[in-house]
Amino acid sequence: MFTGIIEEIGEVLAAEKMQDGVRITVSARKVLDDLKPDDSISIDGACQTVIRCNARSFTVEAVGETVQKTTLGSFRSGRRVNLERALTLQTRLGGHLMQGHINGTARITQWFARGENYFLEVEIPDQLTSYCIPEGSIALDGISLTIARMENNRVGISIIPHTVKCTTLQEKKVGDLMNVEVDVIARYVQQFLNETGSSDLNIDQLKKWGY
Repeated sequence: MFTGIIEEIGEVLAAEKMQDGVRITVSARKVLDDLKPDDSISIDGACQTVIRCNARSFTVEAVGETVQKTTLGSFRSGRRVNLERALTLQTRLGGHLMQGHINGTARITQWFARGENYFLEVEIPDQLTSYCIPEGSIALDGISLTIARMENNRVGISIIPHTVKCTTLQEKKVGDLMNVEVDVIARYVQQFLNETGSSDLNIDQLKKWGY
């Protein structure tokens, strides 16, 4: 599990194609403090398993399905990426609960400074819109963000300068793809509602109870 609070920006040193995926080596500093093989780490929001590491970098192997669902297949040497180690029971949950299981990619449709802050709009896959609500949580490239507004499949987000400074958002432009993970709690609730079918439980009741 992750929180969506980015610990540092790493740099891709190598992205080597494999038979069914890609082997990625990333240079880093902070996340290497206690990182070891078999640990989980979020790279632009995608949970990956560390297969080896040293004092300057770590390596993961992204399998074919991950490459298809995420932007990891487009990684090249020099690309900068958001990094976060898996949370512990002692970690402050500053963002929201995230699994690092990417649901798809979103294309940036608007990205500009608005006063002292910034505004980001992305177009998400239609099948993900039911998991998104204004003031709800969404993760883009592993960053925990709050939805400000929605129009059809376009999600608008207001972002403070600190978040831009500490993440790869500072390098994004209109047309770029970002990894999307929707709220896992919303996904479980919808699945439960789908399975109950004619049950008396409904969205209005869930809202009334505070969900």
